[in-house]
Amino acid sequence: MDKDAVISRVNELHELLNQYNYEYHVLDKPSVPDSEYDRLLNELVKYEAEHPELRTPYSPTQRVGGEILEGFQKVEHRTPMLSLGNAFNEQDLRDFDRRVRQAIPEEVHYMVELKIDGLAVSLRYENGSFVQGATRGDGNIGEDITENLKTIRSIPLKLKQNLTMEVRGEAFMPKRSFEALNEAKIENGEEPFANPRNAAAGSLRQLDPKIAAKRNLDIFVYSIADLGETGVTMQSGGLDLLGELGFKVNPERTRRESIDEVISLIEAFTERRHLLPYEIDGLVIKVDSLQQQERLGYTAKSPRWAIAYKFPAEEVMTKLIDIQLNVGRTGVITPTAILDPVRIAGTTVQRASLHNEDLIREKDIKIGDYVIVKKAGDIIPEVVNVMEEHRTGDELEFQMPTHCPECESELVRIEGEVALRCMNPQCPAQIREGLIHFVSRNAMNIEGLGERVIAQLFQNHLIKDVADLYKLTREQLLAMERMGEKSTENLLNAIDRSKGNSLEKLLFGLGIRHVGAKAAKTLAQEFETMEALQSAGRDEIIAINEIGEKMADAIVTFFELPEAAELIGELRRLGVNMEYKGPRQTAGNEADSDSYFAGKTVVLTGKLEVMSRNEAAEQIEALGGKVTGSVSKSTDLLVAGEAAGSKLSKAQSLNIEIWDEERLLTELKK
Repeated sequence: MDKDAVISRVNELHELLNQYNYEYHVLDKPSVPDSEYDRLLNELVKYEAEHPELRTPYSPTQRVGGEILEGFQKVEHRTPMLSLGNAFNEQDLRDFDRRVRQAIPEEVHYMVELKIDGLAVSLRYENGSFVQGATRGDGNIGEDITENLKTIRSIPLKLKQNLTMEVRGEAFMPKRSFEALNEAKIENGEEPFANPRNAAAGSLRQLDPKIAAKRNLDIFVYSIADLGETGVTMQSGGLDLLGELGFKVNPERTRRESIDEVISLIEAFTERRHLLPYEIDGLVIKVDSLQQQERLGYTAKSPRWAIAYKFPAEEVMTKLIDIQLNVGRTGVITPTAILDPVRIAGTTVQRASLHNEDLIREKDIKIGDYVIVKKAGDIIPEVVNVMEEHRTGDELEFQMPTHCPECESELVRIEGEVALRCMNPQCPAQIREGLIHFVSRNAMNIEGLGERVIAQLFQNHLIKDVADLYKLTREQLLAMERMGEKSTENLLNAIDRSKGNSLEKLLFGLGIRHVGAKAAKTLAQEFETMEALQSAGRDEIIAINEIGEKMADAIVTFFELPEAAELIGELRRLGVNMEYKGPRQTAGNEADSDSYFAGKTVVLTGKLEVMSRNEAAEQIEALGGKVTGSVSKSTDLLVAGEAAGSKLSKAQSLNIEIWDEERLLTELKK
């Protein structure tokens, strides 16, 4: 066969195999037997082996899993993947509906979609070809899992139209695949996965794509991240378009005219959720009109036009066989119930927090009791109540200790608090938990430093405080169990990178009482340097919006400690950044009114060279502007980067002011 004939046959095989794959994995209506599909695939493999130049990234042969990866690259989402607000009962839904109708006086319709219990992912296509897939991560930055996502056969590698777009979906493991996987793991003497969600997430984060390929994952795509080129005006229309392009869209989606109809639908799915071939943990309700969505806008964390209804927690009875004590990073002693293993909402539960001694007394919980357990929000196990009728008289009263179970220091109950607390700053448990907090994602975000590695470092006396992390050597790490050349190099690089974090990350990581991630950013924006915050007085701190008296007292007390001053000094000497690097906080002050962006609606489109669109949006919003995702008559300014596309054309047609990145940078520096 000559070269032209081979090219023609390869193209024909692409078309046939993609069509058969779509019929089988998306429509669930196969038109040919598996043997015919396999025969054609093997033929394509043969041609590609003989002519490697004909192997394309979207070839059906690319679904079997490629080479083992060294690690996952970070991916910045062009449009943030925000989480949804939650509703747990009918009143929450009616409150959501009331807020929507207060903002939108005309008729509102809702799209109701199943809330698939899986892993949120983003899929990017260029000219119709799948080029990148990523996890949600923290909403702004995820991980590149393209090669693993290619193994999901319901993800089209080539769209039915040559569009450039980004879509969002939920990758999941069907119940049948989950059961088969766990049966195989048990037979091999391995620990089974707790639930399909964990199995899906674990599969997509395998460095060997061939493992993901064997896991039989699936996906439902539920939104288009950037609607600019599509002409879509409704959420329902967007879902229809996704189906036309070749994506798998959940068939259970439906449009409802009122919140009463939504509530009736939820009641029906509460009864039949267990009959579905995949796990769902609720339903998502969205305002159908995209124009109305834009008017409703967003909070800092979630859209105002959507809400996730979570099913009521499933309650089961099991035996409480012991109560163990845990020491937290602030010294709080937390009792934990050890339970006979029991399945709740798709996972096996063996532990549940009892919070404090008062709760144990209030619920009259004894060791040996049969108790009712549920998952709060389908996530956190908790003991609801005791089944007193099952008592035999052999149950044991539980007594909280008088001394710390880790360091034997006398425990203290601070006035006004219910918790017992270990006040020893050298308590090993507190130091260990503080280290785990310091390296966590919202703090210094040091990849590779999980609980296991921290425990090893601590047990081997390589670290006693957070500053010691920056003194670790290659030789020390290589001597540890499960630490090879590559993992050691990656960990040392991650530790070194964390030195450059903005001040708010360090502030949160230091674990100052009452100071969460949001307060840490507020403090960093206000004082800009660690030195300025250290020297600030109580009145100066409490004058800041959102900083209360208890928090201000805790901050002043922390910085007065000689140990804190010594630790911060040591971190400074080790090269850890002590300055705020983000956009300056100007909202609400005179600088806002002087800014060009104050009160203006801005759209960012195309690729920016000097900064990311997220970074640009942060700075514009800090100067009093509002950044939206689509161009309309209310748009004041469009900033156009490279390959701006349809948004630029629409802005031109509406006579909206248009800037390039250079003009934007000039204005931001004023």
